[in-house]
Amino acid sequence: MDSRKEIDPLGEREIPKDVYFGIQTLRATENFPVSGIRESPHFIKAYVLIKKAAATANMQVGKLDKKIGSAIVDACDEVLNNKFLDQFVIDVFQAGAGTSFNMNVNEVLANIALEKLGKQKGDYKSVGPNDHVNMAQSTNDTFPTALHVSVLIAIQPLLEALDELSEALMETGNKNSHVLKSGRTHLQDAVPVTIGQEFCAYASAVSNACSELRKRQQNLFFVALGGTATGTGANSHPDYKKIAVAELAKLTGFPLVPAQNNFEALQSHRAAQTVSSGLKELALELIRVANDLRLLASGPTTGLNEVTLPPVQPGSSIMPGKVNPVMAECLDMVAFQVVGNDTAVSFAVQAGQLELNVMTPLIAYNMLFSIQILTNYLPVFTEKCVRGITVNEKRCEQYLEKNPSLATLLAPKIGYIEAAKIAKQAEKENRTVKEVALEKGVATKKELEKVFSRKNLLNEK
Repeated sequence: MDSRKEIDPLGEREIPKDVYFGIQTLRATENFPVSGIRESPHFIKAYVLIKKAAATANMQVGKLDKKIGSAIVDACDEVLNNKFLDQFVIDVFQAGAGTSFNMNVNEVLANIALEKLGKQKGDYKSVGPNDHVNMAQSTNDTFPTALHVSVLIAIQPLLEALDELSEALMETGNKNSHVLKSGRTHLQDAVPVTIGQEFCAYASAVSNACSELRKRQQNLFFVALGGTATGTGANSHPDYKKIAVAELAKLTGFPLVPAQNNFEALQSHRAAQTVSSGLKELALELIRVANDLRLLASGPTTGLNEVTLPPVQPGSSIMPGKVNPVMAECLDMVAFQVVGNDTAVSFAVQAGQLELNVMTPLIAYNMLFSIQILTNYLPVFTEKCVRGITVNEKRCEQYLEKNPSLATLLAPKIGYIEAAKIAKQAEKENRTVKEVALEKGVATKKELEKVFSRKNLLNEK
């Protein structure tokens, strides 16, 4: 095998000649063969944008030779154009703080830059991963910054998908606002609602969770870049932080600013936790909605069967004709995973010690994974499930007609105890509350028509 020799503080190693990563990346692949999962494209993009901003800032303050700096910027652009992505080979479970991945990025960019300057890969005296690509930086400030930027990049399509889901639920609700049905509390009969009110409530829940995520993402606008190893900014020009963060803001399109306290930015990941918690809170709402849809569609002969979910595939390998609520079931699994991911993030967030939280790679992986699976699936769920829901109006009417809780509407006239007696009798005799009330003479037929009118049932003005 053709190879080249590279040296690091631990010694010398043979590196395959054609690869763009170097000796420290090679060691990390040997040390951390954990999951086979590599960093997401969003995270790679975020990190390379940081390197581009840093090189630009270092050139502006006169610390980085412009010929070398321009080659690094060009190398960054190559990666940002989706080239060399196969060279980022570090497992998401890696050295604490993310040093392995930072060096993977530094080495790849250095070797691309070397080729652009007509030099050989591994000629790190000309363009060095540490001395030039990583100038005025540390893993400790770049990895948290990449966490913030990558989540900001990744979450935008999710917010759009949530808007579409909320809109689809609202459309289903508005289309069925006329359909009266039994309400249920404690999974027992309760006073009436409409299908429209149920689905518009689901839409509101999704919309509110989305709004909360939009608000919390603003916590990520404050970035650690410029703090270097411990927050002091050691080895950086006094103007570097301000210029580098401003350049990163321009490159990303987000209103990024330096952290108000660089020491806190390296120690604490509270900002990331607020977003992760927002993802969990969204997931809990999605689980609730998915399970309601499964209940409402249960049957068709032995369940509620008030709505029908679109059939998308056969439901059983042994029972012919069976169709299951698979889209809602999958949404449950996705949301359960998001809840679990947030638990991992929470453990990692509290694991910061003294000047650094070394568990940042776990935070980044779990948050980006949560965003990815939600973004991938929610548009499919919206189109293949929500937009195709139909309502069984006849079944809703049948349930409502026999609902003993309708006796609640009699309570203002005859009192709670007497109304309860009518409810029990109606349930026992399988009759309607209206029939029993008329028989007992508690009101005239005309009065009962008014009591059980849609306007009174829904307390409409």
